Formats: sequence, structure tokens, C-alpha cells
Amino acid sequence: MYPDLYLMRHGQTEWNAAGRMQGRLDSPLTALGLAQAERQRDLAAGIAAARFASPQGRALATARIVFGPAPFATDPRLVEIDIGDFTGEAYLPLRERLPQVFAGGRLDWYDRAPGGEGFAGLSARCRAFLDGLDGPALVVTHGITLRMLRIMALGWPLSRLDEMAVEQGAIHVVAGGRHELLR
Repeated sequence: MYPDLYLMRHGQTEWNAAGRMQGRLDSPLTALGLAQAERQRDLAAGIAAARFASPQGRALATARIVFGPAPFATDPRLVEIDIGDFTGEAYLPLRERLPQVFAGGRLDWYDRAPGGEGFAGLSARCRAFLDGLDGPALVVTHGITLRMLRIMALGWPLSRLDEMAVEQGAIHVVAGGRHELLR
């Protein structure tokens, strides 16, 4: 059993809005993304927990708003899954061009992205991060990384990775073997 987790996805970025895949690259937060981070700041107020963020720009921009002047640690294990050759590509044209890669479950392609990290690499990073926690944690990260942290903390198999949505502007709480969404 892991300590209580308060997991947040970064606010919407320009590439999110345009349907481009970021992976390890970055684009700025949109006005909506900034508002989502402000909402997370309000939701996180008063939660006593260690604070962590991915070192990627979009997560750092969100964390600076969410955590305000409170110190937080960056952790490279919280970066988004590396999608290799798909980085920076527009999702829909890529899906049309390579239907075999996108066959199967909605998120299965992350494990097949050429030159990408795959779920085994992401799982190892997330497990190492979770195993290092010694108390409750507020975490600003990315969509797929957040999903992996959540299913691991819940003790679920990888096959359930896409069962629960990931919302920007909300906090995904994993505590006592349960998941709750704060909006």
C-alpha cells in the first residue's frame, strides 16, 4: 500500500488544443491551461503533503501555479512517456497513416511507438517513484504517467490503464485502495 496520492495533470497546452502529441517535448499552457492550474491550486489548498513535479516545462508551469511559493521537488521519473518517432506529430493523421500501430485498445499504441519508451520503461520509473515515497504526495505530471501511477497505487493490472479518465484542472486522489476525483 502506498501513501495517499494527489495526482494532477498539467494544464492544457497549445499542442493539446491542436491535437499534437508532445511526449518529451513541450508547448506553452493555454489560457484554459492556466485557469485549470489555478483551479488545482484551490483544490490543493490545505493538503499537507510533499510536493513533486515533472521537470518538463508544461508540468513546471502548472506546478508553479498550484504550489505557489511553497517549495517543490522535480523528479525525472515523473516525465511523460517517451513516444519516440511520434513526438510532435498530429494524432489523427498519424492514426490514419499507421492503423496497425493504433489497433487494439485506445492507449495500446503508446507501447508500440517506434523509438519510444513503452509501458515497461514507464512502469519501472513510476514504481521507483512510488517506492521512494514516505508520506502523502501532491504530484504534477502528465496524462499517461498519471494513469500509470494511479493503477500501480491501486494495485491494478496494466490492462486497466485506460479505464479512468484523466482530467486537467482536477486532482485524482488515490487513498486507501480507492480513487476519487476532486473537481
